[in-house]
Amino acid sequence: MAQKVILVDDLDSSEGDDVARREFSLLNRTFAIDLSEANQRRLTEALQFIEEVLERSREVKKPSRSRKAADTSPRLRGYTLTDVRTWAREQGIDVPERGKLPDEVIDKFIAAHPDAAADGPEADGAEADGAEGTATQPQPEA
Repeated sequence: MAQKVILVDDLDSSEGDDVARREFSLLNRTFAIDLSEANQRRLTEALQFIEEVLERSREVKKPSRSRKAADTSPRLRGYTLTDVRTWAREQGIDVPERGKLPDEVIDKFIAAHPDAAADGPEADGAEADGAEGTATQPQPEA
């Protein structure tokens, strides 16, 4: 005994000899739908319209996760900007909660913490230009 498969249009539920499985792609996905020739034309026109609109549109990137700013400065060694802010507040120096610290605050911190100097002869404890009493002199241990 033979069986007859009757395809039904997925849009308007009509039956007919012209109903067939149609595949189309949209947004990098492939879809399959049973459509009559008339509804296939309607779908094709709609997809062409969408394609034209998308070609005129600009693509936007997904929002990226913002990276947290580094809590350090190339002028400091072994200390963070949070350390400098905490120290400055303890000294009664007004500093911003976020953002760039004034150079003079970092200079004062390095003067009070000679081991914080990142570069130059002061980083290894040597005298800078033979000057005495500067922040580059090693501090006696208490």
